Amino acid sequence: MKHRIGDIVTKSLTVKPLKAKAADGDNAGLEEGEFLAYASVFGVKDLDGDVVEPTAFDKTLAEWKSSDNLLPMLWGHNTSDPDMNLGDFPSAEVDEHGLLVKGRIDLEGPKGPQAYRLIKGGRVRQLSYSYRITKGEYVIPRGEENADKEPYFRIDEVDLFEISLVQIGANQETEILAVKAATGALQTKAGRALSSKNEEALRGALAQAEEIVTALKDVLPSDDSGDGDEEDQDETSGKEPSSTDSKSVTTMPSPSVYLALLELESI
Repeated sequence: MKHRIGDIVTKSLTVKPLKAKAADGDNAGLEEGEFLAYASVFGVKDLDGDVVEPTAFDKTLAEWKSSDNLLPMLWGHNTSDPDMNLGDFPSAEVDEHGLLVKGRIDLEGPKGPQAYRLIKGGRVRQLSYSYRITKGEYVIPRGEENADKEPYFRIDEVDLFEISLVQIGANQETEILAVKAATGALQTKAGRALSSKNEEALRGALAQAEEIVTALKDVLPSDDSGDGDEEDQDETSGKEPSSTDSKSVTTMPSPSVYLALLELESI
């Protein structure tokens, strides 16, 4: 992956394993809904060809602490759905291995309990964080002792925005899935149970679409109505279009239709 200073990117890490509070209370330092994990590991070249330096998070962590804001925990970097704001990271510290974070899931939120069950069950084992590169450079190892080493991008400093729980950590794979989801949204979601509210709204959308098509057919000249040189008689005579025609042409989908379609895209 080629980087430029100022790029906003995401980086994923497979956690082996996420350490959550056990039912028997073995993890005495963790409360229910909390877990420990490394959000980043230092000095190791990852699949993107990057090496994160131990000092990369020093400035941004200090800024988070001084701001009194909480570092958010999202599901899959979803910033548009408040339900996907799962909690926060009350603790984020740098040690010799990497960036060690303590996550705190909001168990009273709509998605929090399920996310916590996925962590405890080992079905979610990855973290991904989004950040802006503020300092870094490409490094080409030189000398005979580095003959077998490939070039890499050294990340010296970042602005950290959020840390997410993710199901799939590989960036390329995630992008491909997002394209498939966008182009086949109705097909993939048609197999899921639609709420009665959504079904009613979508049927309304279909009915309104049919009305619009009918209205357009009434306004447009038919294919055999001539060569189109004749001017519109209503316009040349000064006659106002009928209110019926105007109403038909300007039929718009109701707000519930738009909301239903937006909800489908966010599932």
